[in-house]
Amino acid sequence: MTIENTIGNEVALSALEQGREIAAKLNPELETILAQRYDDALPGLAETLIESAYGRFYAREGLDLKTRQLATVAALTALGGQTAPQLRVNIEHALAAGAAEREILEVILQMAAYGGWPAAINGLNAALGLFAERTESSGASAWDGQ
Repeated sequence: MTIENTIGNEVALSALEQGREIAAKLNPELETILAQRYDDALPGLAETLIESAYGRFYAREGLDLKTRQLATVAALTALGGQTAPQLRVNIEHALAAGAAEREILEVILQMAAYGGWPAAINGLNAALGLFAERTESSGASAWDGQ
């Protein structure tokens, strides 16, 4: 990723800048939410996560953001029920990246073959719960109640 500086030259964005740009597409409040939640206990955690996860992995060429988010949903589903909070957030991010609810449900179901039926059922429950909350309240977020 590059930006144009004031004299018209393209300048490469740092990993942190790229991470912030990508995170803003998925959830403009993400870094603030992470900082409020974790930075008192672990100073700089929010910035580190944005730089490493979003600026170094999600910013890579080769896959679009929607595909990366669907892969994340698949991995978190296969890991099982202990990832439910992160799964909900990443389902929300997959929607923001352009994934349809049906695509998300199909990815989660596919994980029954790899993570087992309990993991897939937990994933489906997380997704269906989030979809229902979003329908009931247009301002609902996966971060609510965490």
